[in-house]
Amino acid sequence: MTERIHSPIRGSDENRYATCEDFMKIFDEDRNVLYELSFLLTGDHQKGEGCFVSGIEDCAQENRVFMEWGRAWTKRAIVKNAIRELNPRPKHSTASSVPSVFSHNRQSSGSSRTFRRACHLRACDFERFVFVLYILEHYREYECALLLGCSVSQVRDACIRAIEELVSSGQADSSRDEDRKCVVSRTA
Repeated sequence: MTERIHSPIRGSDENRYATCEDFMKIFDEDRNVLYELSFLLTGDHQKGEGCFVSGIEDCAQENRVFMEWGRAWTKRAIVKNAIRELNPRPKHSTASSVPSVFSHNRQSSGSSRTFRRACHLRACDFERFVFVLYILEHYREYECALLLGCSVSQVRDACIRAIEELVSSGQADSSRDEDRKCVVSRTA
């Protein structure tokens, strides 16, 4: 009698885990999002492709992951491959004078492409990783610290530096736009 009660549970328990086919379906459905993540982390199309393919390979192995965690697992595989590829390390600098007010004012994952591109073009690897993981992907500070092998304060400092760089590059872009408008109006 006991076996009958437990056997249906055991059968449904097996269905709760993601299979190789489930992961392939996730990679197929979320291909653009997952590739964009790998590209943003690496800042390079070739390295991004490598991390994406390695993520597929990692997920294709038999992993005991609950079905509902499958998408998060695929992102985590790409993140870990990007970290392994670039080995981003924090700068040894003094803390910024800007207070850490950005933890409550995160950008949504639907941020503009310009915003996303700006974050990886000029920032060094560590700041880019922190920005993408913490701001765009909504990882917690301690999760970023664990993944990147650093302290939470280093994550905060890197986030501030990345945002400062983004703001200063945005100001430079807007001043160039203003200069272009002045030139156009003078020639007209």
